[in-house]
Amino acid sequence: MSIQEKVEGYKKTLSLFPNPQEKYQYLIEQAKKSENFPTELRIDEFKVNGCQSQVWLVPEEKDNKLYFKSDSDALIAKGLVTLIASIYSDEAPKDIVNSEIDLMEEFELGVILSPARRNGAFSMLKTIKEFSQKLAD
Repeated sequence: MSIQEKVEGYKKTLSLFPNPQEKYQYLIEQAKKSENFPTELRIDEFKVNGCQSQVWLVPEEKDNKLYFKSDSDALIAKGLVTLIASIYSDEAPKDIVNSEIDLMEEFELGVILSPARRNGAFSMLKTIKEFSQKLAD
């Protein structure tokens, strides 16, 4: 499934929630459903700078594709990073680098997220693109 197809799937799901509180709750549910994150990966090397809470993104390259493990110490941030990591996992680094999708706009999350959380989401995406760029070169 392409990045665009994953975005469309999430977009369709989020459109089922007409009010911002329900979208917020959806992010919390994503956080609760995310896989267990190994404690030994909670190191500075994998910490996302620019997030209000602590967020970790761990890239793994396998068969010319990237996969991301993610975690946060805050539920909303964990839901966001889980969603973002799932969109860009199982993709070729060059496809991630070339993706120009504005997730905040696509998912209409700018309305429900504080400016600090929007900056955090931007930092998560920037980190994923930086990992991808190193492998795409």
